[in-house]
Amino acid sequence: MPGTWITTRAWLLMLPLLVVMIAVIGWPLVDTVRLSFTDAKLVGTAGGFVGLDNYAKMLGGSNFQRALITTTWFAVVSVAAEMVLGVLAALLLNQKFRGRTALRALMILPWALPTVVNATLWRLIYNPEYGALNAALTQLGIIDSYRSWLGEPGLALAALIVADCWKNFPLVALIALAALQAVPRDITAAALVDGAGPFNRFRYVIMPYLAGPLLVALVLRTIEAFKVFDIIWVMTRGGPANSTRTLSILVYQEAFSFQRAGSGASLALIVTLLVTILAVAYAALLRKAAGAQ
Repeated sequence: MPGTWITTRAWLLMLPLLVVMIAVIGWPLVDTVRLSFTDAKLVGTAGGFVGLDNYAKMLGGSNFQRALITTTWFAVVSVAAEMVLGVLAALLLNQKFRGRTALRALMILPWALPTVVNATLWRLIYNPEYGALNAALTQLGIIDSYRSWLGEPGLALAALIVADCWKNFPLVALIALAALQAVPRDITAAALVDGAGPFNRFRYVIMPYLAGPLLVALVLRTIEAFKVFDIIWVMTRGGPANSTRTLSILVYQEAFSFQRAGSGASLALIVTLLVTILAVAYAALLRKAAGAQ
């Protein structure tokens, strides 16, 4: 009986939070699912039931397939670059040298900046008329004339990846740096005495301590990169010629620009399902890593 009362009291204490979650998350999700089976417009008409037509049209359309490829490419390349840069930065900042504390503080700055501010800064850097990148490359003799880095389909996505890496690699570096603090100094000193080179010390001594934290950073950054919207919207709005249009941009355009609420809702649920699959993989990898330890 006392145990039942404790359980009941716990649920009563959680009741306000559950009500808020249902109101903020549950009801909008249910309404989105309902909309996805209709041809409703954003303004004007409630729309009629169309079954799975929206899903079939979205999944079979070339826009979705191209956006999925763009999103996957952006996520894979940006996350891979962020992991490498983050680990290298952490290894550097783990060394003892004058000004290390100040450099650690400065490294956090790109990550601490709001994404909109970061995107605006990189738009100015890439500006085809007065951008700092064009000026620097021209003065160094690498290019002959100014280029529109965000206006060429072959360059725009690469330029966005660079901006995203600059924004997010400090997070990986901080996680790796925290993990490096747990590496026993006597083990690294013993490996040095035994004649192990820098690569072997990193592979056999340091990497086992980094593997778990880096796995967390890897999956979290992959999920975030797969959902990317703000930095791309501010810098290119999915252009030029839709070469940087990701799934999140496509959802926004379908639901708000084209005002097709029904198909936009179905596309949003498809993206949610893909992100959920990534989240489940994340949980499985974490359990596997915990079991290995």
